[in-house]
Amino acid sequence: MHGLTKHTLFIVLCCLYSVNSFSQQPQAKTKLVVGVIVDQMRAEYLNRFQDKFSDDGFKRLMNGGFVCRNTHYNYIPTKTAPGHASVYTGTTPKYHGIIANEWYDRTLKKEINNVDDYSTQTIGGEGSSGQRSPQKMLSTTITDELQLSNDGKSKVISISLKDRGAILPGGHMSDGSYWYDAQTGNFISSTYYKQELPAWVEKFNKKGYVKSLLKNGWKTIRPIGSYTESTIDEQAYEKVFHHKNNASFPYEFRKLSDEDKFDIFQETPFGNTILAMLAGEALVSEKMGQGAETDFLAISFSSTDKIGHAFGPNSIEIEDTYLRLDQDIASLLRKLDAQVGEGNYTFFLTADHAATDVPQYLINNKVPAGYYSSENIVAKVNKGLETVFKVEGLVENMSNGQLFLDMRKIASNQLDFNVVLEESKKELYKIESVFQVLLRNDLEKLEYTSDEKGMVQRGFHMKRSGDIVVLFNPSWAKERKYGTEHGTGYSYDTHVPLLWYGNNIPKGSSTRKYSITDIAPTISMLLGIKFPSACIGIPIEELFKE
Repeated sequence: MHGLTKHTLFIVLCCLYSVNSFSQQPQAKTKLVVGVIVDQMRAEYLNRFQDKFSDDGFKRLMNGGFVCRNTHYNYIPTKTAPGHASVYTGTTPKYHGIIANEWYDRTLKKEINNVDDYSTQTIGGEGSSGQRSPQKMLSTTITDELQLSNDGKSKVISISLKDRGAILPGGHMSDGSYWYDAQTGNFISSTYYKQELPAWVEKFNKKGYVKSLLKNGWKTIRPIGSYTESTIDEQAYEKVFHHKNNASFPYEFRKLSDEDKFDIFQETPFGNTILAMLAGEALVSEKMGQGAETDFLAISFSSTDKIGHAFGPNSIEIEDTYLRLDQDIASLLRKLDAQVGEGNYTFFLTADHAATDVPQYLINNKVPAGYYSSENIVAKVNKGLETVFKVEGLVENMSNGQLFLDMRKIASNQLDFNVVLEESKKELYKIESVFQVLLRNDLEKLEYTSDEKGMVQRGFHMKRSGDIVVLFNPSWAKERKYGTEHGTGYSYDTHVPLLWYGNNIPKGSSTRKYSITDIAPTISMLLGIKFPSACIGIPIEELFKE
């Protein structure tokens, strides 16, 4: 009996060991990574609108996945193009070079777009809106590294309404990046990727979804009286569409010309809907997640940003947009379940920046806020410099909160560059809206690690940025007629959602502070591939705990 007991115990222990060993084995390699960026999404929207979300969209991600609740951008300026580049490169503008959506080129003496490439041609359209590429981005992306890891056997597709939202996540080796053309209502691309649109994109364009989605106008998805998380409808600081007399629901579009419909479509929640539909087509037509290697689908929802800029983060319009986006996310997840299989894909969702409250809304509620004018700032600084140096126009441009000095005038008048910088700084501090001024010389020589100085330095590219960086008081924004802005290092612009879901993702949440640059190395670790070339981020270790 004693021997039998020992024998039985041995068998039990072996079985337990086998079960335990099996449980410790890594899951099968994910078939597909889906990266979603929601343009201008504040982290607090997940909480503010949660009671109205369905169980199948944002809540499915939050309840069934891992929520990083304290994720921030770690540089200035918080703009769309740098945000997309930073998520996918795991680094900041200091290294990847995408310092803004547009920036001043002091050699060309004009603003240039972050993805313009006039060596390419538009495909799927006739204008210049397809002359784009990722060539100005100086680092590899996680999508590039996936391709490099297996000699291009993985498939990478990226889509957005915005060109930069499609191009930068797709990286330099994308198999297809597609964005919306407001002149035609079609999705287009560039000869950088291929010589003609795939048949499935052509077919999608021919279905005329823009017109059909706008046919019934834009009414709130729920009774308008239930939108208690927002201000009352129609505020003086909200955009009035040119065909309406007020900024209130409902919005009717039937009488608009096709040209007007194609343009205004981006400022409706249906821009997100059509993108989710396009994502579904890409999954099926490109057979994503069906091969031996992991594929990558990058999606950037842009209408959230357009509507935020038009109406502000406290509007009924923005709340309705997120309730509708919740449905689009649910639809996308169902499509992924059907096409790839639940548990066979890895999904993350974040934002490229958040947004400030509309300054006028804050002013109305006795909260300190205001507006500044770049033109007025340049004029005031130039006037002060002229008094000191007797030279007109020493500041030649202000772009993204940065002043560019006229180096030729400084040289021809034998002025000391450092002295001009210091005098400019003195003039800037006389302006009410200005909080802090940082000079190129200091950013080049000193190493800042924290607070706003470190954020400026991480967003400062030595060749592309200006000579003087101006930071403004909290809740001050560049002068505009309506809606909101973003671009600062304050938490209202830096704090964004970060949700993980699917293959190899544990359930849970964390309040530990993470940087947006931690996303790319986390994906690298999940996929077992090397980090992007200029990556400074650190993998989110809580996703890897057994």
